[in-house]
Amino acid sequence: MKKTQQYISENKQRYLDELFDLLRIPSISADSDYNAHTAKTADFVAESLRKAGADKVKINPTKGHPIVTAEKIIDPELPTVLVYGHYDVQPPDPLDLWDSPAFEPVIKKTDIHPEGAIFARGSCDDKGQMYMHVKAFEAMMTAGELPCNVKFMIEGEEEVGSVNLGDFIRAHTEMLTCDVILISDTGIIDNETPSITTGLRGMSYVEVEVTGPNRDLHSGIYGGAVGNPINVLCEMIASLKDENKHITVEGFYDNVQEVSAAERKMMNEAPYDEEKYKAALDIPATEGEQGYTTLERTSIRPTLDVNGIWGGYIGEGAKTVLPSKAYAKISMRLVPNQSSERITQLFQEHFERIAPDSVTVKVTPHHGGEAVVTPTDTPEYKAAAAAMERTFGKQPIPQRGGGSIPIVAMFEEVLGVKTVLMGFGLDSDAIHSPNEHFGLFNFYRGIETIPYFYEEYAKKKGGR
Repeated sequence: MKKTQQYISENKQRYLDELFDLLRIPSISADSDYNAHTAKTADFVAESLRKAGADKVKINPTKGHPIVTAEKIIDPELPTVLVYGHYDVQPPDPLDLWDSPAFEPVIKKTDIHPEGAIFARGSCDDKGQMYMHVKAFEAMMTAGELPCNVKFMIEGEEEVGSVNLGDFIRAHTEMLTCDVILISDTGIIDNETPSITTGLRGMSYVEVEVTGPNRDLHSGIYGGAVGNPINVLCEMIASLKDENKHITVEGFYDNVQEVSAAERKMMNEAPYDEEKYKAALDIPATEGEQGYTTLERTSIRPTLDVNGIWGGYIGEGAKTVLPSKAYAKISMRLVPNQSSERITQLFQEHFERIAPDSVTVKVTPHHGGEAVVTPTDTPEYKAAAAAMERTFGKQPIPQRGGGSIPIVAMFEEVLGVKTVLMGFGLDSDAIHSPNEHFGLFNFYRGIETIPYFYEEYAKKKGGR
């Protein structure tokens, strides 16, 4: 990989310039007003793959946003890596909390990223990390050092639950046949401590609607006599956890996989400083399910959180109104053995049951996915570990992640192969939040590490 690494070193500025062009396109999958931008981003990704040397580059239409596929088969006898990523991004709201415009990328130095970080929506999740793979592939192709086959599948709906990806995969299993799936949509512990994600939580996402009177009412005339949907919704949400932060939905914990004491002990040996954690978030204390550490609460335990709540008058000044409706969006992160479909059903039944007679409630499921744990004794994991050791100078730590990539479980079910979650972001990179960023160190280190994964994987699978 000497020529590959030399090519990467010589083209770093061009790689960054191209990423900036990609980040300027507001590919917000959740908002139909941005559909043209999302389509433009798919075109950008497809053209980047063509220029990098990929064959059979195609923009595949779906019922939603398109999926970009491409491949380079150098020898059918060699192992094949399928790279998955996504080009869609979260909405940038609230805009007033960004220090610079969300879709005008800039480089700023921070305490964690003294060499600079790219501030823009999608810089870390997942345009920056997805583009690392395109550029690493380009470097291997140009240097003539691609050691195994590669396929790409880059979608535009990950941030809205990958709603059309399952149908696409089932309809194209032959085209997507591979030996391993490689994803960079996760992170490392810190820039001095490499890690590989070995588990992800599942997801159940719902929206709830509470309806009271048939119209907004004068709070003086009707207040105290008519159920206020906002008051009721807040009371119902508050009841979803008890004093120990234990979720009260009946049956919620029935199938939760309990982690052994030995694994919990090893998990808590990872580098972590509670005081630094609190200081970074500017919070006086952490909070969560009693009996578990912060590292455990954010990885091996299920959660329930309100992601948005609204209703009534929120404009300037005062309006003494008793609203007709109130709404909330609620997500539940799930752990192995919890079924997202079952949890959604349990939540709906519980929420309807606890509603007082003064209101009616409606629960609308949005999307879900299953938790996954990946083994550490496979050729693909060992290849990723060896690759990271070559660039970081130390062995990576296996670590369960708290986020969700619902399609990982689907990949194993439909394609019958394991996934390697070799990401390079940091928890502090503010993904999904204002001022999202991705360190230059992390961007370049990812591009440098990926070719070594191909080389190590080809060796372990009997390739070149």
